[in-house]
Order: sequence, then structure tokens, then C-alpha cells
Amino acid sequence: QVQLVESGGGLVQPGGSLGLSCAASGTTFSRYVMGWFRQAPGKQRDFVASISTGSTTNYAASVKGRFTISRDNTKNTVYLQMKSLRPEDTAIYYCSGGLPNTGWGSWGQGTQVTVSS
Repeated sequence: QVQLVESGGGLVQPGGSLGLSCAASGTTFSRYVMGWFRQAPGKQRDFVASISTGSTTNYAASVKGRFTISRDNTKNTVYLQMKSLRPEDTAIYYCSGGLPNTGWGSWGQGTQVTVSS
């Protein structure tokens, strides 16, 4: 299992930008598929973006073109850069990781992102 710690959440105005980071420890980070999920109050946890071990990316339709996921294997960190933020992006954002074809086995504690004027 990989241990994950998110950072970078906060309050931002609509149309603004925010970056999240997720630091991993406890294993060989480069072997893991990494992803971001989010959960708004009263709703289920939804997929946001993922990045493979070869840095192939995948995005939810609602964030495509606005969010960018990236990884730095030398720093054991995955990032989520968010721009053109909307109130509906407000949620707790979770980092997750898993070995290829095994599912999302590890989760961070989450970081709150609030988009409001």
C-alpha cells in the first residue's frame, strides 16, 4: 500500500485557479496508477482524473479542458491543476493510487476545495 497526503485546497472565487498536490510514501510510486476523486456534500464520490504509470491521462467530462493531472516520480507526487473553477467544483478532493488493473487501493484523507464568491 502507498500512503497518500493531499495538500493545496482552499477557497477560490469562480473563474479562479487552484493547484492540489498529493505526496506518496511507503512504496515505489512510479509503479502506481494515480488519480483524483471528489465528493460534494450529500453526493457520491466521483472520478475526476487519472494518470497511468506511463503518464497517460484520463478526465471526467465535467473537468476536461479545465483540470490537468500530472506526476513527478522523482518527488513521489501527483498534482491536479484546476482552472476556470465553478461553484459546482466545490467538494472534498481525494487522491488515490493503485497498482495497474487492481483498483484504487490507497486513499488520502482529502482536502477541501470551495469555489465561491
